[in-house]
Amino acid sequence: MGGLNLAAVFACAYGALLALRAVCAWREIHRQIALPTADAAFAMHEVAVLQPILGGDPRLVDVLGGTLDALPDARFHWLVDDGDTHAQSVIASLRATHPHAAILVHVNPPAPDGVNPKSFKLDRALAAVEAPACLVLDDDATLTAGALARLVAALDSADIATALPGYVDDGERLPGRLLAQFVNDNAALTYLAPLTWAAPVSINGMCYALRTARLRALGGFAPLLHALADDLAMADHVRTHGGRIAQTTAPVRVRTSIDGPAHYLRQMHRWMLFATLLLRRQPLRMRVLIALLHGLPPLLLWAMGIALAVQPTVIGALSVIGVLVLRAVAPAWLQRGLDVSAPQRPLLSLLAELLQPLHLLHASCVHTVRWRSRRYRVHADGGFHVV
Repeated sequence: MGGLNLAAVFACAYGALLALRAVCAWREIHRQIALPTADAAFAMHEVAVLQPILGGDPRLVDVLGGTLDALPDARFHWLVDDGDTHAQSVIASLRATHPHAAILVHVNPPAPDGVNPKSFKLDRALAAVEAPACLVLDDDATLTAGALARLVAALDSADIATALPGYVDDGERLPGRLLAQFVNDNAALTYLAPLTWAAPVSINGMCYALRTARLRALGGFAPLLHALADDLAMADHVRTHGGRIAQTTAPVRVRTSIDGPAHYLRQMHRWMLFATLLLRRQPLRMRVLIALLHGLPPLLLWAMGIALAVQPTVIGALSVIGVLVLRAVAPAWLQRGLDVSAPQRPLLSLLAELLQPLHLLHASCVHTVRWRSRRYRVHADGGFHVV
């Protein structure tokens, strides 16, 4: 090796990639800050908020109530299953405490096998939507009026606009903190940094908006019925029809109860499995870009740690320490630019990134996922069936 210090080489490669991604994300944040936004009151009045709701999460009443408070003038469509007594009880309670909220409840039968339950409920509700714009919002997510206005404004130049996810860290359990750290560290780097080189290829299914007329012209939610990754299917459908996706910096805050390590593993497994579906559908150039920006950094992190353990040197140790400082500073820097407050836990952040290749390997080998109360076998084309 001629005295080559591998730990320093891997550390420099990791640091260069991280710096490049962070600078690109920062530039995109400031580009979007300069964009005009819609009037928040008008945006709320003209938006139908479609929320498929599934009971079981103890925070459901707080999250839905927070959304009602944040968007008091929006028109809510709450989509529930006919046998979901917990969700129906929560809805009854919230309607009593928010008598002036515009809430229309849609009660649905179970989705047939091979049909996405979320898309099934959305498809059935679309005919009742009268507002000019639709916002699809998960039942564990909240959005501010300002963020909604930003999404609506983006629809002036795009067919679909999606928000930037962030997890609310309850600080109670390690698995929940680990999941929140993974999302909050990577949101800007994953969704904003690649916009320097390419248009978005997918959307954040937790929160996205479309003009109602455009959505109906695209066939509504019917084209998504047989895809488990409904967000990826919607993005593909829009792009196939010549549409444009706008990845905005509008923050959507997600608050889910992660009740233990098994729940954390199921969530990460599902996300990574959907990531493999996304990767398969991309042309070679995009696959290479995704692999370099998102797949390579965790491997370099492992490589520099192993190299330092095998060949401990002062230069290697200093290089690794420098990289660890950089990866602790970069997410905090981007979160300040986004005006997002999230706990900074460098050791937990490091663990979350080191686990990523293992989660990806798990998703590549195991194609059965558990999504809340159901288990699905996912096919290579994105279709699925109930196990």
